[in-house]
Amino acid sequence: MQKLFEKMGSETGVRKLVDDFYDLMDTKPEAAQIRAMHPEDLTESRDKLYKFLVGWSGGPPLYINEFGHPRLRARHMPFPIDTAARDQWMLCMDEALKQSGFDDDVIRFLHGKFMHIADFMRNELPPS
Repeated sequence: MQKLFEKMGSETGVRKLVDDFYDLMDTKPEAAQIRAMHPEDLTESRDKLYKFLVGWSGGPPLYINEFGHPRLRARHMPFPIDTAARDQWMLCMDEALKQSGFDDDVIRFLHGKFMHIADFMRNELPPS
């Protein structure tokens, strides 16, 4: 049975997804809130997401080998992530997935997983 990592095109496919995602986030005005949470130079952000996704999808554990356990929620806690930020992140990721060339089943699977993760990263509730 083929791993998700292979279904994503291995290193090349994951790198393209990450680069497309950050290119979109860097240029879409409607992603301004999420873009502002990142450094001006996105090189390190691209590298960390690439390494995380390689291992998360079943490839070599690049992120864990370099940085330890991802602790996603703890690492994102310093940033004010509300529903709008989650939605902006997903907007860019969904567009990157559409550009990926992945099979439709893989895109649907990844959308669901990424939506779950992005929603879990929220740490600010909407005003009551």
